[in-house]
Amino acid sequence: MTTLIRNFWQSLIGQSKPAPQATVMPVVQRPRLPPKPSHEIAPNDPLVAYFQNARGSVEVDRINLDSPAVRALKAAGVRMTVPLVSQGDLLGLLNLGPRLSEQDYSSDDRGLLNNLASQAAPALRVAQLVRQQQLELQARERLEQELRVARLIQQTLLPKELPSLPGWHVSAYYRPARAVGGDFYDFLYLPDGRLGLVVGDVTDKGVPAALVMATTRAILRSAAQRWDAPGRVLEQANDLLHPDIPPKMFVTCLYAILDPQNGRLRYANAGHDVPYCRSSSEVKELRATGMPLGLMPGMSYEEKEAILAPGESVLFYSDGLVEAHNPQRAMFSFPYLRTLVERHTGGATLIDFLLAELAEFTGANWEQEDDVTLVTLQRADTGQAATDSSQPGHAIRDKEWRTLAEFTLPSEAGNERLAMKEVTAAVQDLGLPPARLERLKTAVAEATMNAMEHGNQNRPELPVGIQLLASETVLAVRVTDQGGGQPIPDPHAPDLEAKLAGLQSPRGWGLFLIEKMVDEMHVIRDGGHHTLELIMYLGGDNNASAKL
Repeated sequence: MTTLIRNFWQSLIGQSKPAPQATVMPVVQRPRLPPKPSHEIAPNDPLVAYFQNARGSVEVDRINLDSPAVRALKAAGVRMTVPLVSQGDLLGLLNLGPRLSEQDYSSDDRGLLNNLASQAAPALRVAQLVRQQQLELQARERLEQELRVARLIQQTLLPKELPSLPGWHVSAYYRPARAVGGDFYDFLYLPDGRLGLVVGDVTDKGVPAALVMATTRAILRSAAQRWDAPGRVLEQANDLLHPDIPPKMFVTCLYAILDPQNGRLRYANAGHDVPYCRSSSEVKELRATGMPLGLMPGMSYEEKEAILAPGESVLFYSDGLVEAHNPQRAMFSFPYLRTLVERHTGGATLIDFLLAELAEFTGANWEQEDDVTLVTLQRADTGQAATDSSQPGHAIRDKEWRTLAEFTLPSEAGNERLAMKEVTAAVQDLGLPPARLERLKTAVAEATMNAMEHGNQNRPELPVGIQLLASETVLAVRVTDQGGGQPIPDPHAPDLEAKLAGLQSPRGWGLFLIEKMVDEMHVIRDGGHHTLELIMYLGGDNNASAKL
């Protein structure tokens, strides 16, 4: 009996050293018996309640219950059992068969078993809690990894570059409520220079919405290549999406086609929030009727069009903006959004204006309830299209710009040093601190090398264009190549271990390094060119320094 208790205690607490040996009488060696199987007790078995109220060891033969667990214990030859109870919960049983001496268990045996159970139950409870925490941690780590992968996939599906159309400004903003979201926007480059614009919102949030978003995006892209009418594209997308969309989910979506030559905007709406079109005299809604995608097959979608005159702009958005609540639970609302659009001149800066108003409305401790997506489309004023297309782009909108320098270089190795020299000379009167000047030179050199190697494929006959512009507060350097047909990758952090192991090229640091050297980096693309726009604020070390 003493040996049995000692072995059980060692297995329970995981001792690495043997417990002190008790003095026992030698016994006759008996052959090993096969281990008896453990017995599970169903949660609704009456034996559970019996053991929870039992005090100490229990003789199985004296349990008078109609219980499958009792019958199983008796069939297994269990004579004595000790419930392991902690905080009112039955954690397990310590079961004993008949003694080898064939004598009954004594009161001393019962006392020893009860003492053992009183110590084993809390230890077992702690072990179970630790194991549960380990399992929960592993589950969270798996979920976080899955979310990281889903977020990466979603980021690759969103446009990496904004369209660059002469005489037009396009800006976009996207912020999911969770790691991944159901909102999406897309730009489709169609024949004859036309541009397709998509803004959508999948019901629900998180990974399921992101998966439906990816499916919808692919369907819309395919349908847009087959059909020239926005309404027909939405009909095709609805019929393809309906059979496979999860229950209680649907997609609101607006699809528009812009002809930049004449300002004609044809659009159809599948239950999405109505865009606002702003002119110098009024704000009007671009309404078109249609059911959300995926609800019912065979739907038709009304198609309308508008002509955007010079200076007019359109705001596309998702309901995460208008349905945001402040601490008093008042909603941002459609009327308030329309009022803000009326107060603003429109265009790219409208996004920053709306986000500032949203932050003031919701307060500092706002917990975002839904994904927020904003896309603006603006036609430049007459007579300003040529100059606007050369102005620094998506975030900087100063009124007074002056050209510091403008030159081209052949795509030949070593010309990045000439670019650094020319830029240094051009900005010498701006008073850049030495540290920021060195960052600027490094960024220009990397951007020039990228333009020569990746954009122009090291072909000397294809020049790299460099332009420097400055206002009172901002310096902009634009590096342009001739490789507009090739995508520019995102500036991901390089995998240092893979590069050191020779699994990746030692190059590939360019965009990542450039982004860290300057305050802002924008990618602009037109039909035949890529432009990296490098922004540095004048008047102090700020954003770029914080990135390092």
